[in-house]
Amino acid sequence: MRWGRSKYGATRTEYGGRWYASRAEASYAAGLDMRLKAKDIRSWEPQVSVNLEVNGIKICRYVVDFRVQHLDGSIEWVEVKGFWTPEAKLKAKLFDALYLHGKKHETYTVSGPSRGGRRL
Repeated sequence: MRWGRSKYGATRTEYGGRWYASRAEASYAAGLDMRLKAKDIRSWEPQVSVNLEVNGIKICRYVVDFRVQHLDGSIEWVEVKGFWTPEAKLKAKLFDALYLHGKKHETYTVSGPSRGGRRL
């Protein structure tokens, strides 16, 4: 792993040939790799971009830290946060309301020191 500073005091960290916004994100990715090798999950993707739309009009783009597909086919969207900006809070709420609403097999989890893995 290699390090470099970024905004909000987070330390950009490289893991597996990819740069993550913080050490916490890189550590979460390493944990997902271990779960994948143990066949605890089917797959995972980092930095998944989702367009948030209302009535066909794009409001914003939200990049979720991880998309995890579980063995039962369910999807878990994971946001690893150490610090929540007002913009990040708004986008998370929009994602939950506009994208996840009505999707029974998809969940949104916030992981970090202030949340500890809370599901929305």
